[in-house]
Amino acid sequence: MISFDKKSWVASAQGSIFPIQNLPYGIFSTAQKTPRIGVAIGDKILDLYELALHQLIDLNPEIANQNSINSFMALGKEKTNAIRLQIASLLEMGNDLLTNHSNKADFFVEMDQAKLHLPIKIGDYTDFYSSRQHATNVGIMFRDPANALLPNWLHIPVGYHGRASSIVVSGTPFHRPKGQIKPVESEPPIYSESKRMDFELEVGFVVGQATELGQTVSTKDAEKYIFGLFLFNDLSARDIQQWEYVPLGPFLGKNFASVASPWVVPIEALDAFRVAGEDQNPKVLPYLEFEGAKNYNIELEVAIAPENQEETVICRSNFKYMYWNMCQQLAHHTVNGCNLNVGDVMASGTISGPEPHEFGSMLELAWKGTKPIQLKDGTERVFLKDNDTCIMRGFAKKDGVTIGFGDCTTKVLPAKS
Repeated sequence: MISFDKKSWVASAQGSIFPIQNLPYGIFSTAQKTPRIGVAIGDKILDLYELALHQLIDLNPEIANQNSINSFMALGKEKTNAIRLQIASLLEMGNDLLTNHSNKADFFVEMDQAKLHLPIKIGDYTDFYSSRQHATNVGIMFRDPANALLPNWLHIPVGYHGRASSIVVSGTPFHRPKGQIKPVESEPPIYSESKRMDFELEVGFVVGQATELGQTVSTKDAEKYIFGLFLFNDLSARDIQQWEYVPLGPFLGKNFASVASPWVVPIEALDAFRVAGEDQNPKVLPYLEFEGAKNYNIELEVAIAPENQEETVICRSNFKYMYWNMCQQLAHHTVNGCNLNVGDVMASGTISGPEPHEFGSMLELAWKGTKPIQLKDGTERVFLKDNDTCIMRGFAKKDGVTIGFGDCTTKVLPAKS
């Protein structure tokens, strides 16, 4: 962890969501620069390829000159953490090596002049279902309110394998999906565009180290494999999902698009924001037991902006509400010998808190369409409408330092004809 008392000579870093204590990794390009690894600091992007090329960090330039951070992550935590400290040293107040360098113009790009790309080459994607409040809300709405949680939910981190190819970077719009829906219970299904387009507020993490088939990862060692975190919007067509999900779970209701924020925040940048999670009762099996604080106090919010209108924040939640933590998720994922690959993405599942304004989906916020949400422009929403933009934000705040993730945004375009 980089000490909270450190300051950067980059003026815009002070009070920014990208201070010297953050240093998240992303992939950027400009008219002059091909896609490569950059680090966010204030309102600028530090070009790691140029730093490596001029031997200012201990990194092979070709690893930085790639369109994903996968090869960088694969170097291992000992190496990447050492490079992170080297970057911090170059940016720290009092170090004028970059400002006095003859090639200083090559090192920085203004963030608003750069195009940000999906930072990870994602091979596999797993979505968990780890918020107790969310699972309870869904159980109350669609099953027996007295037995909202399924019998296995308090014993295993429930998850499913999703579609990696349709994960896109923030700012990418998507077309309203089509499929089978069943508007009237007593009548046959119909083919239609989804009428119940929803977001799911999630936090994802990326695997930075591979395992062999048959190998398991313990909760104690799990953080060695978790490189960093990002915001994740697991878009859901609720009506398609409701008709198809029994017996095998989500399919077309989920795989048309998911959205990731463009910056991967190293897990080490979040050490100061660890908190204890909810007491787990009944007692978990030994392979899911863990020691220490494994949840994180990360404030989350979701806003909806109709086309050409001001946004309205409709949800404020927190990552600390997860019942099953990331270490348990990874331990359960591998307990049967499933191998991990660098670039594998795991998502938390919808993050809902105990209060109604903390519910992490429109399904819950509008309670299955019975409680419309009022927007600032005077319109109401029970689900997303065409040309709505959904914006997710995340912040970890402590002692005057804010670690941010960058916005995770997408726009709903009308269904293709």
